[in-house]
Amino acid sequence: MSHVVDAAEQWEEFVRERYDPNKDKENFRNYETATPGVREFYRLNHTFQTREFAVAKKADYSQLNRRQMSVWEAMDQLETVVDDSDPDTDLSQIAHNMQTAEACRRDGRPRWFILAGLLHDLGKVLCLYGEPQWAVVGDTFPVGCAWSDKIVYREYFRDNPDGQKPELQTRLGVYSEGCGLGNVDMSFGHDEYLYQVMKPYLPEEALYIFRYHSFYPCHRENDYQYLMNDHDRKMFHWVKEFNQYDLYSKSHEKPDVAKLRPYYEELVSEFLPAQIRW
Repeated sequence: MSHVVDAAEQWEEFVRERYDPNKDKENFRNYETATPGVREFYRLNHTFQTREFAVAKKADYSQLNRRQMSVWEAMDQLETVVDDSDPDTDLSQIAHNMQTAEACRRDGRPRWFILAGLLHDLGKVLCLYGEPQWAVVGDTFPVGCAWSDKIVYREYFRDNPDGQKPELQTRLGVYSEGCGLGNVDMSFGHDEYLYQVMKPYLPEEALYIFRYHSFYPCHRENDYQYLMNDHDRKMFHWVKEFNQYDLYSKSHEKPDVAKLRPYYEELVSEFLPAQIRW
């Protein structure tokens, strides 16, 4: 029984350290000191996110035939979801989304940008459809070409079946130089799903944020530039601008969701219909 108690105490200590309102910027995304749970998440993610898997999931969920619900219904469902891949916060997703949006609002960002902050992780409702977290959250990367050395825990790709396919292990793989990210299949998760859901409603800049905000090897490490075209580079200005709010707002105080909700209800209604296909 003692090992169970020890594990529980270790987890509580990890949570206290993970949510630190005084955390320095250089201490975010520190995967060297990540818990075994975060490492196990990435082992599963890197093992099972094959090109075949990602393409099939994208085709399936792009049909938007799961249900119809409002943004707030989706938000309320996220109250039960904590991201297993994130070493920086233990907040529920609705709290993190509002925290991000509030940071954007304090800096006077455009209303569509603030809304992107509120919505950016809403695709994590995939967890509620029975998808495992390794198919929902975590950093994203192209599938169909060689894995970058800049990908977190790259060593865990050793058991990915695509590693045995030489045509998928060259620099360009199945793609061509400068083909544009719209022609590149990414590992599947909440980014792609939310992009598909919100495509009819929001500006392209917001859609780029949704689709690529977890593509850290590109927007943070500047890798995979050879797959991008000039339009991607223009739009990635907004992805990079958004990243500072998504990442560093995690050290801010927890938001009062009930108090802030009326403002965000008005913002949502400005851009989105009452019911959305998911």
